[in-house]
Amino acid sequence: MLNGELSEVPDGATVASVLSGLGLRPDERGVAVAVDGEVIPRARWESYALGADARVEVLTAMQGG
Repeated sequence: MLNGELSEVPDGATVASVLSGLGLRPDERGVAVAVDGEVIPRARWESYALGADARVEVLTAMQGG
């Protein structure tokens, strides 16, 4: 699951590779990621491999409002 919707990602996908697939850079400011309800620190995005049934939430900060 990615942001509440079914999503296919390759085996061994990392948080960083999922972000790349969404058009987000790992060094982009204002991005947070939670996997199965746990916030994953940015320093672990490159190495954090997602499990088969992982629930991933990607949040981006927006200005204005």
